[in-house]
Amino acid sequence: MAERSLRGTRLGALSMETDENVVPSERQLVKYVCPQGHVSELPFSIEADVPPSWECRCGLDAKLVDGPEPEAKAVKPARTHWDMLLERRSIPELEELLQERLALLRESRGEKPRRKRSA
Repeated sequence: MAERSLRGTRLGALSMETDENVVPSERQLVKYVCPQGHVSELPFSIEADVPPSWECRCGLDAKLVDGPEPEAKAVKPARTHWDMLLERRSIPELEELLQERLALLRESRGEKPRRKRSA
């Protein structure tokens, strides 16, 4: 009998529940304004933590009207390849490695080895 009652329906696609006796939570309308003047009104639950900033439709960060100033996040400077290399090797070591690699390259090309220049 149960198989017949589900025939013709897609399981998971439609809910068999109704909206009877369902009470939605209380809402509050929150306004955000972006630097270009766009105003966004968003509904939040009364119990929800309202974020101090929201991404506007133009892509900029909109700030909460009459809200606290958003905390500035600490930005770490980008570590470059050179920075990571200097963590592992000193400048004299790098110069020595460069001279070794240049000597190998010249040797493979059949060039005569150059004398080391004094600093």
